[in-house]
Amino acid sequence: MTVGGEPVTDPARDVDERSGVEVDGAAVRPEPTEVWMLNKPAGVTSTAREPGRRRAVVDLVRSERRLYPVGRLDAGSTGLILLTNDGELANRLTHPRYEVPKSYRATLARPLAESDVRRLRGGVHLEDGPTAPARVRRIGEREIEITIREGRNRQVRRMVEAVGNRVAALERVRFGGLRLGGLGEGESRRLSSAELRQLWKDAAAVEESPNRRGRGSRRRRSP
Repeated sequence: MTVGGEPVTDPARDVDERSGVEVDGAAVRPEPTEVWMLNKPAGVTSTAREPGRRRAVVDLVRSERRLYPVGRLDAGSTGLILLTNDGELANRLTHPRYEVPKSYRATLARPLAESDVRRLRGGVHLEDGPTAPARVRRIGEREIEITIREGRNRQVRRMVEAVGNRVAALERVRFGGLRLGGLGEGESRRLSSAELRQLWKDAAAVEESPNRRGRGSRRRRSP
């Protein structure tokens, strides 16, 4: 193997796409990156591979690349999940410091009192600490849309339980600036260039989010 025309034997040598890596005289280029949107059905796991009988999200995407889910959705939850082989983008979209918003449509076991809506909007206490404020709007008698900027395990379900209710069905309908739209259950599609630019924008600039009120905003640099 050569890097920049010089033989290299150190397996720990750091390289990037501009390093000029060659093996047996052939240039080694990074794998093209892809990002897909999937409408995950219930019962499908948010893993790259599922050792049991259940299907994994990667089984529903027709790509020759080795894709990984961006974050997770419970097996019982449905809706928008992203899959990619772009590790930097995946990290930016899921790391808590970037606060990328995600919206969920929750069907509840019973109607939610207005006082409980206010509690959810202000943040509730969970066993792993208080949540940041959330955006909550009513859709129907037992339906709400809730937007959070955190990514704790089963967070929306636990937030609803914290106000004495229960989630009967949960669907993610938005990730950053992307909406699920009319994508059918179990269907997937590759994101357009414009949608990719939107994702990078979502992961590159902190807005004045509800959990930063009173503490000022913070800016991030574009990648």
